[in-house]
Amino acid sequence: MLRRSLLALAILAVLPATSLADPFTAWGPQFGFSSGPDQFVVGGHLKWGGVAPSLDFVPSVDFAFGDNSSVVSVNGDFHYRLDTRTQWRPYLGGGVGVHFVSINNEGTRASDNTNTVSGGQFIAGADVLAKNGNRFFAEMKLGFSDSPDMKVMAGFNFKAR
Repeated sequence: MLRRSLLALAILAVLPATSLADPFTAWGPQFGFSSGPDQFVVGGHLKWGGVAPSLDFVPSVDFAFGDNSSVVSVNGDFHYRLDTRTQWRPYLGGGVGVHFVSINNEGTRASDNTNTVSGGQFIAGADVLAKNGNRFFAEMKLGFSDSPDMKVMAGFNFKAR
């Protein structure tokens, strides 16, 4: 209970900063897989660039399925862009997530168990400019607390304007 309250307070603390920032600068789909539980993941994200110098706020929603369960995750991530003076823009970051877990117990007394957990993740990734002006990205998230142990994601950032 305390952990969920702290997570809610952290999200509420971030909301004023995002409301003062410009409208989101990119949006896009993302897909990949997770380990612990082993699942296929699809989702989408918005990206607010320039919340602070070289810092982006990237909230996302993921739907993961497989391993006799499904998980809907709502994430609030921050990416710090590293300047490499190349087409590739690596970033490091972190974030928090709330995960709505539904476990399918098969058998003679089949029942569904649902649970809501929270946790965080450390993020390392990079994006590159595509020929059409949008950006392709790939990232790895290492989870702690009740987040998936690892997520490997790829996707696109389409310009919002």
